[in-house]
Amino acid sequence: MDSSLPHRTPGASGHEPGVPGPEHGVPSRELRERAAGGWERFLRRFAGERPDREDEE
Repeated sequence: MDSSLPHRTPGASGHEPGVPGPEHGVPSRELRERAAGGWERFLRRFAGERPDREDEE
């Protein structure tokens, strides 16, 4: 079998991903910010204050 196309190694396209994907087991920035807001609401409730209604969506 004679081919006029050059031999190509699988996976050697030279394409580099621009933004690395998230690592497994590492929470996203959005999730960390959401958790921080929930923690602050929890602490306010524990202190007897009313939570802000505009934060909850």
